[in-house]
Amino acid sequence: MPNVLGNNIKLYRKQKGINQKDLATKLGVSNVVLSRYESGIRTPDISTQNKLADILEVSLDELHGRKTKERLNLLEDAEVLMFSDKEGWDELSDDRKKEIMRELSDLADFYIEKDKKAKDDQ
Repeated sequence: MPNVLGNNIKLYRKQKGINQKDLATKLGVSNVVLSRYESGIRTPDISTQNKLADILEVSLDELHGRKTKERLNLLEDAEVLMFSDKEGWDELSDDRKKEIMRELSDLADFYIEKDKKAKDDQ
């Protein structure tokens, strides 16, 4: 049986630059317990899963391997755009990608409104 939850705990922990010891301390468990969560030997209870999600700044859905609608839309939007530096885009953090996508969305909204006003003025 795949260890989606454990693998994602480890993945998101590493993405946040947190070592096992620090995450275990923040979570209020021992390193051994956290290691067992990550390896799939133990499954954290729902309260602990909520704490993990909060600490790792992801949703429970993401922790369990389900992508949120916002994340799926972000990925779809990024795939639609063509970047001259794909490797550079891939190296950006998720937070930076979200920030860029928000800025692009705001810019698109600005031009859409500008065009609507121009049509109304005709």
